[in-house]
Amino acid sequence: METKERPPAAGVAPKKDKEWTRDFAIEDCDFSSVGANRFFILRPGHRLVLESGTEKVVITVLNDTVMVGKTETRVVEEREYENGELKEVSRNFFAICRKTGNVFYFGEDVDVYSKGKIVRHSGAWRADAKDSRAGIIMPGTILLGARHYQEIAPTAMDRAEILSTDATLKTPAGTFKNCLRVEETSGLDPGEICYKTYAPGIGLIQDEDLLLTEYSTGKE
Repeated sequence: METKERPPAAGVAPKKDKEWTRDFAIEDCDFSSVGANRFFILRPGHRLVLESGTEKVVITVLNDTVMVGKTETRVVEEREYENGELKEVSRNFFAICRKTGNVFYFGEDVDVYSKGKIVRHSGAWRADAKDSRAGIIMPGTILLGARHYQEIAPTAMDRAEILSTDATLKTPAGTFKNCLRVEETSGLDPGEICYKTYAPGIGLIQDEDLLLTEYSTGKE
């Protein structure tokens, strides 16, 4: 059966065969470990809870900071549960460029659990390690159709494409408008794909089947 390509809806980027941005002029940045852009918040105490069936993810901006190379980064903890059992804890390291508002991703420490015990550290990486550098987790200026790397490391090469800038999504925590819709893929595994939605002033409200159920804002 022949499939005809439909024109993209308003506010949705058409698919294009173009390169992924991986050079971000990071040397021009004056970084801060606290702050926010429209869709990503780095204020201690900011907390998001997303759930779907037996799955639950709790994301918290901690008071902790970690030096990655010469950059002070904010620690954002992500705790994943299944049937009430802790499955994974990741401590992600972010900093915001004061000049551009870009939030850079400097790596993560990962603890994977089985029956209450840490069994491995899959996906851990640091931007100051060999052949690694920071990517952008959330641009300060959103460009429809833009593609960029979020992670740049031998073991981590997640990347994102901006699909929509005016999405509306209903979640248990409320209905959010003017949301950012993102498609994430992996440079290591092209078949790996997931979709996420971010709400202005809140951050992540949808990660595949997981939807925001509660949130609290951090300190200004």
